[in-house]
Amino acid sequence: MHRLSSPRPPTRHADWPRPPHCLVAARLDEPPEGARITVAGLVILRQRPGTAKGVIFVTLEDETGVVNVIVWRKIYERFRRAVIAGRMLRVTGRLQRAHSVTHVLAEDIEDISAMLDTLVALDPESR
Repeated sequence: MHRLSSPRPPTRHADWPRPPHCLVAARLDEPPEGARITVAGLVILRQRPGTAKGVIFVTLEDETGVVNVIVWRKIYERFRRAVIAGRMLRVTGRLQRAHSVTHVLAEDIEDISAMLDTLVALDPESR
């Protein structure tokens, strides 16, 4: 009997993708706390709670799961258009783990929504 996916071998910290290469959501447990990583995905949620003092929470989804991104006010001001209008984002930032939740503290945000047309064209199910 063949398995569809085999368990990943234990990884060394040197094995995870570094920016500008993207790390998928399923591998967020690999880099150490504070590591600089890049993630990408569809924006499925933007939250700007009144009590968050200018912080915006963005949830991205890739083919393996979701990524929680924290955007501080200064970063938001710098990348405002991408944060507000982007349907698909690439985010580079620092990995933070707290209370069994993993976040990316955004440092750089790029709107890569234009790639959606390419992805749809490559999807065999869309033909």
